[in-house]
Amino acid sequence: MRALTWHGKHDVRVDTVADPEIINPRDAVIKVTSTAICGSDLHLYDGVIPTMKSGDIIGHEFMGEVVETGPKSSLQKGQRVVVPFTISCGTCYFCGKQQYSACDNSNPAEVQDISEMAYGHAVAGLFGYSHMTGGYSGGQAEYVRVPYSDVGPIVVPDDLDDEQVLFLSDILPTGWMGAENADIEDDDIVAVWGCGPVGLFAIQSALAMGAGKVIAIDHYKGRLDLAKQLGAEVIDFHQTDVREALMEMTGGIGPDAVIDAVGMESHGFAIDNMVDVAKQKIGVGMDRASALKQAILAVRKGGRISMPGVYGGFTDKFPLGALMEKGLQLKTGQTHVQRYMKPLLEKIQEGKLDTTFLISHRLPLEQAPTAYKNFKKNKSEWTKVVLTP
Repeated sequence: MRALTWHGKHDVRVDTVADPEIINPRDAVIKVTSTAICGSDLHLYDGVIPTMKSGDIIGHEFMGEVVETGPKSSLQKGQRVVVPFTISCGTCYFCGKQQYSACDNSNPAEVQDISEMAYGHAVAGLFGYSHMTGGYSGGQAEYVRVPYSDVGPIVVPDDLDDEQVLFLSDILPTGWMGAENADIEDDDIVAVWGCGPVGLFAIQSALAMGAGKVIAIDHYKGRLDLAKQLGAEVIDFHQTDVREALMEMTGGIGPDAVIDAVGMESHGFAIDNMVDVAKQKIGVGMDRASALKQAILAVRKGGRISMPGVYGGFTDKFPLGALMEKGLQLKTGQTHVQRYMKPLLEKIQEGKLDTTFLISHRLPLEQAPTAYKNFKKNKSEWTKVVLTP
C-alpha cells in the first residue's frame, strides 16, 4: 500500500509499504477514505517529538471502511467508521473512568519505559505519533490496523459525508474538551490563544457552552477571519500588546478563563521565548511555552486555565508564582476522544455543530509532502488539509 512516512525533520515521503494485518482478536483493518493533517503533526515534521524512526507511518486523523475484522471486533465489514487518535483498551482503571487517553494497556510493555521515565507514568498509545506512544502506524495511508476496534471507532450514518464527521477523530473533541476544561459559566469572557484547527473548535465550543464573549489571539489573518466568523473578537499579537488589550476588553479584571491551543512551538517576542526557540533548534530543549505563560499572566485572579496544546518536555521561566498567588486552576491532557464522539456526532446530525468551514485544501495522499510544506509555511491560507488515499 501507499503511506506517508517520516524520514527526519521536514522530510516526509509517500512510500510503498507492507499492508497491515490482523494481529490481535480485537483488531480491525480500515480502508482509509479520508485523512487530515493535524497541527500536532507539524511537531513531528519539525523534528521536536522524540523517538521517531525513519519509515514510521504518520497521521492520526482518519476514517474509512472496515475491510477486515478479528474474531473479537465489534465492527462489521463494510461499515464506515471514524477512528479516535487515542488507542484505548476499554477495560483498565483509567478507561473505566472514561479517561481514555490515560489507558494503561494500549502502549506496548516493551516501550512503556520511555514515557514512564519522562512523565512518571507510561502514556497511552496513539496512532502515528512516535515510539513513546507505542510506535503504531498512522492513518495517512491507504489502510490502517486499528487495535481495540471494539472500543475506539464510531460507526457513522450514510447520510453524513466524510468531511462532516472526519474531525471527530481528534480536533473537534479536542476543542470541545479544551472548552470543557475551562469550566465555562454563563456570560464568561474566554480568551483563546491560537486560531489553528483546535483553537477554532475551542472557540466554537466555548460559545456553544454559554460564554458571553470569546477573544481569539493569533497573528495569521486568515485564521483570525475564521475566528470572527464564529463570533469571536480578535487580537493580532503582531499589532497589539495582548495583556494590555485583554485588560481593556475585560474592564481591568482579565478573562475568566483562558485556553492555550498553541502548544510547544508557540511564537513570541519575549527574551525567554527567543531562548526557547534557539534551544529547540539545537536539540537541547523541547517546549516553547510563550502562549501558556502569557495566558497565566493574563487570566483573572481565581480564573481557569485549559491547556489542550501539546507539550512534550520541559520549559524554562515558568510563572509558577503567578499560578499559585492568583489562585488559578489548570486542566490539561490528551483528549479522551471516545468520551465525546457520540454526543458530538449527535450535534453534527442535529446541525448544531459544523466542521466543514475549516477545510481549505483537499488533495490526494500522493501530494502529502507538498501539503505538509504548505501547512507549515502558509498557515493563514492553509487552515486544514484533507487527504484522500
